[in-house]
Amino acid sequence: MSNPMPQRSDYPHFQAVTTRWHDNDVYGHVNNVTYYSFFDTAVNTYLIQVGGLDIHDGEVVGFVVSSACDYFASIAFPDLIEIGLRVGKLGNSSVQYELAVFKVGETEACAAGRFVHVFVERTSNQPVSIPGRLREALERLVV
Repeated sequence: MSNPMPQRSDYPHFQAVTTRWHDNDVYGHVNNVTYYSFFDTAVNTYLIQVGGLDIHDGEVVGFVVSSACDYFASIAFPDLIEIGLRVGKLGNSSVQYELAVFKVGETEACAAGRFVHVFVERTSNQPVSIPGRLREALERLVV
């Protein structure tokens, strides 16, 4: 990998996420697909708590249109982890999140990922401008 190892200091926001017994696969570590769930949890918790996203009745929702993850070190239940969150690119209707998985107390990431949300009007599924409060919350995370 040509990029340097992601460091805790690279991320302005952290979300604690609990590993669960069933996250481990037969190899004894958290299965690769579970990292995407961690990322989704961290982003949506932030959008709900800080950006005021109403996932049940809001007019605007975010759809994931692209995602990827690179793995550097294993994690396993019962590891305590935190997901670092930042925004790499903020457009009119889309945002690219950059995330990293850290064991509590460690400075180097175990994994780093990214995904893109496109915000759409719930009933039409057509892209819309990111609403003001959400945009303000996302701007706080721009690197």
